[in-house]
Amino acid sequence: MSCCCGQKPVEKNAKKLFKIEYLYLDLKTCDRCMDTDKLLDEVVEVLTPALQMAGYEVRYRKHEIATEQIAQRFEFVSSPTIRVNGRDIFDVVETDCGCCGDIAGVAVDCRAYEYDGQIYDLPTKELLAKAILKSIDKLPPCNKGDYQMPDNPKRFFEGKSNKQK
Repeated sequence: MSCCCGQKPVEKNAKKLFKIEYLYLDLKTCDRCMDTDKLLDEVVEVLTPALQMAGYEVRYRKHEIATEQIAQRFEFVSSPTIRVNGRDIFDVVETDCGCCGDIAGVAVDCRAYEYDGQIYDLPTKELLAKAILKSIDKLPPCNKGDYQMPDNPKRFFEGKSNKQK
């Protein structure tokens, strides 16, 4: 059986790829991006041995979304973003981010995390671990080619560009 994109199932004894990606706008100024980066590093370090023991090949990559072109290529929606096998593991909930506003020179929102009815600027290690583990064996999303960059990242890149002039 394959998904709508024609992806083939993994052969019986082959290692399954478990690809974790961290997409962020800034790791020098934005507290949310920097703190989430550190938390995610710790969670991935703890989960990797168990995932490997379960037959997964873990690949962990970080991508700075420095330009609008890079954002388009990655179909970037909100910062920071954590994807497992191409799927964003959190819903998009955003709140004002003063740090990214300082970078762009305009009001910008960054991702926040909803947990038990509350909104938090940072995910907990527990929330990260649960979201990553919940993603096991989900097929990658089918790319339908209909990506439209949301207004918030557009505003960030336009503001950043205007500020640098």
